[in-house]
Amino acid sequence: MKKFGFVLLVLSATVVEQLEGKGYEKPLNCGHLECAPYTLIHSQPEFEIRSYSKATWVATPPISSPSYTYAVSIGFKILFAYIRGNNDGAVKMNMTAPVLVNIHPRTGHLQNSTYVVHFYMPQKFQRNPPLSAEAQPMELPQHKYAAVRRFGGFMDDSNISVQLSALKKSLKGTGRDISSASNQHSGRSLLYSAAGYNSPFEHENRVNEVMLWFE
Repeated sequence: MKKFGFVLLVLSATVVEQLEGKGYEKPLNCGHLECAPYTLIHSQPEFEIRSYSKATWVATPPISSPSYTYAVSIGFKILFAYIRGNNDGAVKMNMTAPVLVNIHPRTGHLQNSTYVVHFYMPQKFQRNPPLSAEAQPMELPQHKYAAVRRFGGFMDDSNISVQLSALKKSLKGTGRDISSASNQHSGRSLLYSAAGYNSPFEHENRVNEVMLWFE
Protein backbone atom coordinates (compact mmCIF):
# COMPACT_ATOMS: atom_id res chain seq x y z
CA MET A 1 0.00 0.00 0.00
CA LYS A 2 2.87 2.34 0.75
CA LYS A 3 4.05 2.47 -2.85
CA PHE A 4 0.70 3.87 -3.93
CA GLY A 5 0.45 6.34 -1.08
CA PHE A 6 2.02 9.29 -2.84
CA VAL A 7 -0.31 9.20 -5.83
CA LEU A 8 -3.37 8.70 -3.65
CA LEU A 9 -2.31 11.60 -1.44
CA VAL A 10 -1.92 13.90 -4.44
CA LEU A 11 -5.27 12.99 -5.96
CA SER A 12 -7.24 13.20 -2.73
CA ALA A 13 -5.72 16.51 -1.61
CA THR A 14 -5.75 18.38 -4.93
CA VAL A 15 -8.62 20.76 -4.21
CA VAL A 16 -7.45 21.59 -0.69
CA GLU A 17 -3.88 22.25 -1.77
CA GLN A 18 -4.90 24.49 -4.65
CA LEU A 19 -6.68 26.66 -2.12
CA GLU A 20 -3.80 26.63 0.38
CA GLY A 21 -1.01 27.60 -2.04
CA LYS A 22 -1.13 30.27 -4.73
CA GLY A 23 1.96 28.95 -6.50
CA TYR A 24 4.57 30.84 -8.44
CA GLU A 25 3.53 34.06 -10.16
CA LYS A 26 2.92 33.89 -13.88
CA PRO A 27 6.12 34.85 -15.74
CA LEU A 28 5.91 38.36 -17.21
CA ASN A 29 6.51 37.04 -20.72
CA CYS A 30 3.34 34.94 -20.46
CA GLY A 31 1.49 38.25 -20.71
CA HIS A 32 2.35 38.48 -24.41
CA LEU A 33 3.54 34.97 -25.29
CA GLU A 34 1.34 31.88 -25.36
CA CYS A 35 2.55 29.67 -22.51
CA ALA A 36 1.99 25.98 -21.90
CA PRO A 37 -0.92 25.60 -19.43
CA TYR A 38 -0.87 23.51 -16.28
CA THR A 39 -2.89 22.90 -13.12
CA LEU A 40 -1.39 23.68 -9.73
CA ILE A 41 -1.62 20.69 -7.39
CA HIS A 42 0.44 21.82 -4.40
CA SER A 43 2.63 24.79 -3.56
CA GLN A 44 5.15 25.74 -0.91
CA PRO A 45 8.10 28.17 -0.99
CA GLU A 46 10.73 25.65 -2.15
CA PHE A 47 8.75 23.92 -4.90
CA GLU A 48 5.35 23.28 -6.42
CA ILE A 49 3.62 20.25 -7.93
CA ARG A 50 1.88 20.67 -11.29
CA SER A 51 -0.26 18.55 -13.55
CA TYR A 52 0.16 19.01 -17.30
CA SER A 53 -2.42 17.93 -19.85
CA LYS A 54 -1.26 16.29 -23.06
CA ALA A 55 -0.37 18.88 -25.69
CA THR A 56 1.58 19.16 -28.93
CA TRP A 57 5.14 20.43 -28.78
CA VAL A 58 7.79 20.47 -31.49
CA ALA A 59 11.07 18.79 -30.62
CA THR A 60 14.61 18.55 -31.91
CA PRO A 61 16.34 15.22 -32.46
CA PRO A 62 18.33 14.11 -29.37
CA ILE A 63 21.47 16.21 -29.02
CA SER A 64 24.45 14.55 -27.32
CA SER A 65 26.61 17.19 -25.67
CA PRO A 66 28.89 17.70 -22.66
CA SER A 67 27.20 21.08 -22.16
CA TYR A 68 23.59 22.16 -21.61
CA THR A 69 24.40 25.62 -22.98
CA TYR A 70 25.84 24.24 -26.21
CA ALA A 71 22.99 21.78 -26.75
CA VAL A 72 20.32 24.43 -26.19
CA SER A 73 22.06 26.81 -28.59
CA ILE A 74 21.90 24.17 -31.33
CA GLY A 75 18.33 23.13 -30.49
CA PHE A 76 16.99 26.67 -30.29
CA LYS A 77 18.30 27.49 -33.77
CA ILE A 78 16.58 24.41 -35.21
CA LEU A 79 13.23 25.21 -33.60
CA PHE A 80 13.36 28.95 -34.26
CA ALA A 81 13.93 28.18 -37.95
CA TYR A 82 10.92 25.84 -37.78
CA ILE A 83 8.54 28.50 -36.42
CA ARG A 84 9.90 31.04 -38.93
CA GLY A 85 8.79 28.85 -41.82
CA ASN A 86 11.36 26.09 -42.20
CA ASN A 87 8.63 23.45 -42.32
CA ASP A 88 6.69 21.59 -45.01
CA GLY A 89 3.98 24.24 -45.24
CA ALA A 90 6.33 27.24 -44.93
CA VAL A 91 4.06 28.24 -42.03
CA LYS A 92 5.20 30.97 -39.67
CA MET A 93 4.23 30.83 -36.01
CA ASN A 94 4.59 33.08 -32.98
CA MET A 95 7.13 32.27 -30.30
CA THR A 96 5.75 30.53 -27.21
CA ALA A 97 7.08 29.73 -23.76
CA PRO A 98 8.75 28.03 -22.11
CA VAL A 99 11.65 26.58 -24.03
CA LEU A 100 11.57 23.11 -22.47
CA VAL A 101 14.72 20.98 -22.44
CA ASN A 102 14.50 17.33 -21.41
CA ILE A 103 17.77 16.10 -19.94
CA HIS A 104 18.78 12.45 -20.13
CA PRO A 105 22.01 11.97 -18.15
CA ARG A 106 24.22 9.11 -19.29
CA THR A 107 25.49 8.80 -15.72
CA GLY A 108 24.39 10.32 -12.44
CA HIS A 109 25.75 13.70 -13.57
CA LEU A 110 24.45 16.15 -16.17
CA GLN A 111 27.76 16.21 -18.04
CA ASN A 112 27.78 14.20 -21.28
CA SER A 113 23.99 14.09 -21.36
CA THR A 114 21.50 13.84 -24.19
CA TYR A 115 19.18 16.83 -24.58
CA VAL A 116 15.91 17.31 -26.45
CA VAL A 117 14.75 20.91 -26.90
CA HIS A 118 11.02 21.69 -27.27
CA PHE A 119 8.80 24.64 -28.20
CA TYR A 120 5.14 24.60 -27.17
CA MET A 121 2.91 24.56 -30.25
CA PRO A 122 0.46 27.51 -30.44
CA GLN A 123 -3.20 26.57 -30.00
CA LYS A 124 -3.87 27.33 -33.66
CA PHE A 125 -1.57 24.45 -34.65
CA GLN A 126 -2.16 22.00 -31.79
CA ARG A 127 -4.19 19.58 -33.90
CA ASN A 128 -2.37 19.97 -37.22
CA PRO A 129 1.25 21.00 -36.65
CA PRO A 130 3.32 21.43 -39.81
CA LEU A 131 5.86 18.68 -40.41
CA SER A 132 9.57 19.13 -40.89
CA ALA A 133 12.67 17.06 -41.59
CA GLU A 134 14.57 18.90 -38.84
CA ALA A 135 11.96 19.08 -36.05
CA GLN A 136 9.31 16.61 -34.94
CA PRO A 137 5.86 17.49 -33.51
CA MET A 138 5.14 15.26 -30.52
CA GLU A 139 2.76 14.89 -27.59
CA LEU A 140 3.98 15.82 -24.12
CA PRO A 141 4.31 15.25 -21.25
CA GLN A 142 5.26 11.59 -20.98
CA HIS A 143 4.59 11.80 -17.22
CA LYS A 144 1.52 13.35 -15.65
CA TYR A 145 3.07 15.36 -12.80
CA ALA A 146 6.07 17.62 -12.35
CA ALA A 147 7.81 18.85 -9.21
CA VAL A 148 9.09 22.32 -10.07
CA ARG A 149 11.66 24.69 -8.55
CA ARG A 150 12.01 28.25 -9.88
CA PHE A 151 15.11 30.46 -9.95
CA GLY A 152 16.41 33.54 -11.76
CA GLY A 153 19.46 34.56 -13.75
CA PHE A 154 20.88 32.76 -16.76
CA MET A 155 20.75 28.96 -16.80
CA ASP A 156 23.93 26.96 -17.26
CA ASP A 157 25.26 23.52 -16.41
CA SER A 158 26.36 24.45 -12.89
CA ASN A 159 23.22 26.14 -11.62
CA ILE A 160 20.90 23.55 -13.17
CA SER A 161 22.72 20.85 -11.19
CA VAL A 162 22.53 22.93 -8.01
CA GLN A 163 18.83 23.65 -8.46
CA LEU A 164 17.97 20.03 -9.22
CA SER A 165 19.80 18.92 -6.09
CA ALA A 166 17.93 21.54 -4.06
CA LEU A 167 14.61 20.38 -5.53
CA LYS A 168 15.24 16.75 -4.63
CA LYS A 169 16.35 17.77 -1.13
CA SER A 170 13.18 19.84 -0.65
CA LEU A 171 11.02 16.85 -1.58
CA LYS A 172 12.51 14.58 1.05
CA GLY A 173 10.35 14.13 4.11
CA THR A 174 7.34 15.79 2.50
CA GLY A 175 5.54 12.64 1.35
CA ARG A 176 6.68 13.55 -2.15
CA ASP A 177 10.07 11.89 -2.32
CA ILE A 178 9.66 11.11 -6.00
CA SER A 179 12.99 9.35 -6.43
CA SER A 180 11.80 6.53 -4.16
CA ALA A 181 8.14 6.55 -5.15
CA SER A 182 6.16 5.97 -8.31
CA ASN A 183 8.94 6.30 -10.90
CA GLN A 184 11.02 3.50 -9.43
CA HIS A 185 7.92 1.37 -9.04
CA SER A 186 7.04 1.90 -12.72
CA GLY A 187 10.54 0.94 -13.82
CA ARG A 188 11.13 4.29 -15.52
CA SER A 189 14.26 6.33 -14.96
CA LEU A 190 13.82 9.83 -13.59
CA LEU A 191 13.32 12.51 -16.23
CA TYR A 192 14.70 15.99 -15.61
CA SER A 193 13.77 19.11 -17.52
CA ALA A 194 14.86 22.73 -17.57
CA ALA A 195 12.42 25.41 -18.68
CA GLY A 196 13.25 28.99 -19.63
CA TYR A 197 10.78 31.81 -20.22
CA ASN A 198 13.10 34.53 -21.53
CA SER A 199 15.13 35.29 -24.62
CA PRO A 200 18.91 35.47 -24.16
CA PHE A 201 18.69 39.24 -24.70
CA GLU A 202 16.57 39.81 -21.58
CA HIS A 203 18.65 40.46 -18.49
CA GLU A 204 15.95 41.38 -15.96
CA ASN A 205 13.03 39.42 -14.50
CA ARG A 206 14.37 36.15 -15.84
CA VAL A 207 12.35 33.04 -14.95
CA ASN A 208 13.88 29.57 -15.04
CA GLU A 209 12.59 26.26 -13.71
CA VAL A 210 13.96 22.81 -13.12
CA MET A 211 11.45 19.99 -13.22
CA LEU A 212 11.35 16.40 -12.05
CA TRP A 213 8.61 14.36 -13.76
CA PHE A 214 6.71 11.47 -12.23
CA GLU A 215 3.52 9.44 -12.55
